[in-house]
Amino acid sequence: MIYEYLVIGGYFLLIVGIGFTFKRMARQSTSDYFRGGGRMLWWMVGSTAFMMQFSAWTFTGAAGKAFSDGFAVCLVFLANTFSYFCGWAYFSHRFRQMRVDTPTQAIKRRFGDQNELFFAWALIVFALINAGVWLNALGVFASAVFDADIGLTIIITGLTVVFVSVMSGAWGVVASDFVQTLVVAVVSIACAIVALVKVGGPVELVTNFPSGFMLGPDMNYPLLLVGTFVFFLAKQLITIMNLNDSFRFLNAKDSENARKASLLAMGLMGVGSIIWFIPPWASAILYPDAAAAYPEMGNKAGDAIYLVFTRNAMPLGTVGLLLAGLFAASMSSMDSALNKNAGIFVRSVYQPFQLRRGREVADERLLGWSRLVSFGSGLIVIAMALFFKSLKELSLFDLMMSVSAMVQVPLLIPLIVGLFVRKTPSWAPWVTVLLGLSVSWFMSEVFVPQTFADIAGMGELTSREASDVKLMLTLAAHVFVTAGFFCLTSIFYTEERDRYVEQRESFFVDWETPVIADDAQDEYDRQQRSKLGTMVAIMALGVLLMTLIPNPLWGRFVFLCCAMAIGTVGVLLKRSAR
Repeated sequence: MIYEYLVIGGYFLLIVGIGFTFKRMARQSTSDYFRGGGRMLWWMVGSTAFMMQFSAWTFTGAAGKAFSDGFAVCLVFLANTFSYFCGWAYFSHRFRQMRVDTPTQAIKRRFGDQNELFFAWALIVFALINAGVWLNALGVFASAVFDADIGLTIIITGLTVVFVSVMSGAWGVVASDFVQTLVVAVVSIACAIVALVKVGGPVELVTNFPSGFMLGPDMNYPLLLVGTFVFFLAKQLITIMNLNDSFRFLNAKDSENARKASLLAMGLMGVGSIIWFIPPWASAILYPDAAAAYPEMGNKAGDAIYLVFTRNAMPLGTVGLLLAGLFAASMSSMDSALNKNAGIFVRSVYQPFQLRRGREVADERLLGWSRLVSFGSGLIVIAMALFFKSLKELSLFDLMMSVSAMVQVPLLIPLIVGLFVRKTPSWAPWVTVLLGLSVSWFMSEVFVPQTFADIAGMGELTSREASDVKLMLTLAAHVFVTAGFFCLTSIFYTEERDRYVEQRESFFVDWETPVIADDAQDEYDRQQRSKLGTMVAIMALGVLLMTLIPNPLWGRFVFLCCAMAIGTVGVLLKRSAR
């Protein structure tokens, strides 16, 4: 176990080092702190866009779903891939062209002041809840590794994330995301290759999966999976390509880099959709009773399947590397949420409040408030995660999907549909959100899955079918009812009563006008390549040292290959900086 602690300790030192390395670049202004001043290269922006959809939940809740149900879990991640394709084709460069520092500034330009304030508070609250789910997922896994209290694990991890986010802002967040992407890629590919060797190859994996690889157990109506996937496409598009989540692309140095970033995220997500889940699939064959190893986790026992696999099939030290990947994934999601929340609060709540009182606030003071808000948000996220840990009877997969479908989708529908339906009254966005939350309640408490099954003549649903039907019906209701209502509000629009006509038209002019980097960009490019090249080279050296761990020859070879792959990236970055 000492080797696992050394690996994790080394990883934390690396992340703290990244924070110190990029600290100076976040000191100049609030724009630098919130979005790196819009100076970042496509491979940095693409990695942070990818990592925002890749939390520890992927290695825990989603992996547990893959272990029990087979291929079906990939539908969520393939829908993510489709969303990033849409980003490359239409959204990402236009988000960069909004010329704002925070998402709620874009909401103000599109919908006006009242909606800016409404969505500022709503998005802050939801981001805190979501980050709590992510941190809870990490606590579940980490506590199983160290046989430690989940609550203590959540607190220690959360405070580490808060430290990095507060210190270095968007530069530190995005730079650590890039390094963390490499960690996740190395862990995933190494585990996937070993898993395929253990089960005898991909054909044997599919053939010998115990409950039917494509459908999984307790699924009598395959058409349900098709329907769920169709609405997953709509759901993930809504939750990734909207004005709130546009912050991923506000960092890019120009329009073209924003498009390339979305293309990179699409490629990583598409390949990862299969690679991540090969070890859980293989574990269903190799270790069918694996979930029984952690009875203290209740219904969440299956969420530790990656741990079971790495402890049984991988060389010593891999558990530490895997946990580093989990820390990477959760820290990425959480620190991005904290940084975004700080920007939203300072620019859309605190600064307007002071201006209404006739007070002009210096940017230096706003920067101080940004760090304070990041710190406070981090403490609230830790509290949320501690609450979620008490819900042992709800799996992490179901928890994530429920929060997303019932709260996130209605909140974000106006923020994507409003980019296409342009002439709507000023009350349309917030009234649509309230209607959407009512729709979520109705689909949860009144029109339950079995009611739908009785109408459709399907008979008694299994627990898995009921879960899928509930998700599908909720998403369908939001697509047709909630989004449909927002579109219909255009009937009540009159230009004479619209105070924001000129503001909205200015927004859409910028929406279509490309951003081109200025002459000062070259120095920023050089610094990004040089600083990250150094950090990646240090990480490669750390992985190379893992070859000294007393493992079989093949185990040492695995770490050597990982170190060479990471080192190659570091060398290429340093060379390009010259």
